[in-house]
Amino acid sequence: MSRLLGTASAPLALITGGAGFIATNVASRLAAGGWRVRLFDNLSRSGVKANVAWLRKTYGDAIDLQIGDVRDMTAVCSAVRGAARVFHFAAQVAVTTSLVDPFLDFDVNARGTLNLLEAIRRLEDRPSLLFTSTNKVYGNLHDIPLSTRGRRYQPDAADLVHGVSERRPLDFHSPYGCSKGAAEQYVLDYARTFGLPATVFRMSCIYGPHQFGTEDQGWVAHFAIQSMKRRPITLYGDGLQVRDVLFVEDLVDAMQRAHDSIDVTAGRAFNIGGGPANTISLLELVDLLTDISGERPRLLLQSWRSADQRYYVSDHRTFSEATGWMPSTNVVDGVLRLVTWLDSELSASEAPFGQVAS
Repeated sequence: MSRLLGTASAPLALITGGAGFIATNVASRLAAGGWRVRLFDNLSRSGVKANVAWLRKTYGDAIDLQIGDVRDMTAVCSAVRGAARVFHFAAQVAVTTSLVDPFLDFDVNARGTLNLLEAIRRLEDRPSLLFTSTNKVYGNLHDIPLSTRGRRYQPDAADLVHGVSERRPLDFHSPYGCSKGAAEQYVLDYARTFGLPATVFRMSCIYGPHQFGTEDQGWVAHFAIQSMKRRPITLYGDGLQVRDVLFVEDLVDAMQRAHDSIDVTAGRAFNIGGGPANTISLLELVDLLTDISGERPRLLLQSWRSADQRYYVSDHRTFSEATGWMPSTNVVDGVLRLVTWLDSELSASEAPFGQVAS
């Protein structure tokens, strides 16, 4: 076991939603690099306590947990004190939940973000801030003409060869899209109006170790888990939907570069994803999981869900040009790494996934 002890002289990073999937990978990278990491989380999501336990076991006193909620201004002010960098991941993350309880969705995503911005604005020495938004701020993209090619949708427009760029007009769709969109606009305006060193990532689909995906969020891991447990996979729509997927370690690289280059990235929103080189449809992921396991999962078809995009691929060239970042993990290798990690985590009493390629 590696145990890195934080010291008072080491820089401090605050991660809101610090017990989640992406946060765990960011915290691990930071702690391994000599940072002290403060995790701010209300621990409401199933399974996140295991992430905190793993981080503490691995990095010891470099990891500090502060249990709290972004809706609590006093707790947020306490959490940001002394931080040199802030990663804001705390959120209500599911479109489906936002449709059921729009007030909860707004309070966590929009008001919680405003609380954090105000807490940072009050500091004399302000940390750099990275906020994770979503591609849902572009709406359902139903105006993009698509053709069916094989087991996926493909855009007919030549100007989408690199994906959807930041020039695309915003079109908030679903309460979730509205709350995240409002939050990101506050982040950008606080950078402009108050000079906060803050930037926004409009993210596509992220996947990798420490992700226990659900039907509502984290679909790549969810499909893998369902396949490993020999349970059916529900497809909403026809399964031809395409996303660009980004391996979490590549995302952490991008986040580090955003902070390192905050003088260039502050006040800007960037589309972040695997890009055109790392796209996959729902059916193609099922095919890949079948190749890995040797057994095809049973599929259940349901109606399209509200605000679902048939095609979304990030054009990440703006961020790449600003920082030199590029994804380095292809879809096949990334999914294999995720499956290998899940295979080691799932109980031996549950159905094994079979032979995983090395």
